[in-house]
Amino acid sequence: MTVPFATSPRSSVGLEWEIMLADGASGDLVPRGPEVLDAIGDQVAGERFSITGELLTNTVEVTSGVGGTVEAAVDDIADAIAAVREVTDPRGIELLCAGSHPFAQWFDQQVTDKTRYHTLIERTQWWGRNMMIWGIHVHVGVDDVTKVMPIIRALTVYLPHLQALSASSPFWAGERTGYASNRSLVFQQLPTAGLPWPLTDWAAYEAYLDDMVRTGVMEDASEVRWDVRPAPKWGTIEIRACDGMSTLPELSAVAAFAQVLVEWFSRRLDAGDDLVELQPWFVRENKWRAARYGMDAELIVGSDGRELLVSDHLAETLAEIRDIADELKCGEELAGLDTIVAQGASYQRQLAIADAADGDLRAVVQHLIREFRNGPSRRDVLQDR
Repeated sequence: MTVPFATSPRSSVGLEWEIMLADGASGDLVPRGPEVLDAIGDQVAGERFSITGELLTNTVEVTSGVGGTVEAAVDDIADAIAAVREVTDPRGIELLCAGSHPFAQWFDQQVTDKTRYHTLIERTQWWGRNMMIWGIHVHVGVDDVTKVMPIIRALTVYLPHLQALSASSPFWAGERTGYASNRSLVFQQLPTAGLPWPLTDWAAYEAYLDDMVRTGVMEDASEVRWDVRPAPKWGTIEIRACDGMSTLPELSAVAAFAQVLVEWFSRRLDAGDDLVELQPWFVRENKWRAARYGMDAELIVGSDGRELLVSDHLAETLAEIRDIADELKCGEELAGLDTIVAQGASYQRQLAIADAADGDLRAVVQHLIREFRNGPSRRDVLQDR
């Protein structure tokens, strides 16, 4: 099977953000996505952003245009959120985002009426119906198809860092799970989801797709649901390991990290250098550690078994790549990672709210709603620095 890889500007950025729709009073999810989309209608036609439905009717997804910078992509997302609010605010619908809803139940949710979603649920059954998960996807343009699989293998070393920074699903169906990112472990139960296979080159990826399509596992490349995957249609690498971000500045920071990592690896390939890789069993272990412990995870960061706290290895890496961030004009956004480390990721804030409210998860939902609505915008954060 030949899979063409589209041309895209090198290190360009595209963002997708899955957003929950909730009742303002109860905080519970509401199946009003189709109503919201119908009300928006053609009002956003011609805009750089798009607003679409998702697997469940309690969700809308906002997508940026292709940004030359993280700033441009995030501004698209902010404009899309504003357009959604013009419809949801008069209807008493609140917006929030996290990897999971603290107390909603899967059996109360409705699946969007599309063939691809009904097919997914029919095949995956209980696990599919439990996919009450929200995430972000970061696309980064790659200028040469031969770089795609080597960069993906190198990115698996840093997926646990991205997972820990974005971790926001400590609760599931009303229970405290003990995990920072329960979403990441739930999502990998779907066929073709989870960590990418360590494929050597594009031909190996094409052979993988050929096997999967020929045996009826999937119809095309869009059904590859790896934590980081090629997006041949767009000419990008798509990072999908992150939980849903709770605020726009955090989305900016993680997007900048993803963009800079891809550009860093691309430059090293241009120079003829080998990219860092870990044994697949270390990669798998690191994913579990980040899901379980979040920012307190000790990661295996060398093929010799060297271990470091995720924040310490992050600091080492940032020291190497900050100059690249400045060249890509996302240095200020990247600095937002320091804020997450210092002030805590979303899962840590949610746990603190739950403890202060004697375990009342309705308080956690209201906290998430406030953060999404009233938390500082990306522009506010940059102006304050």
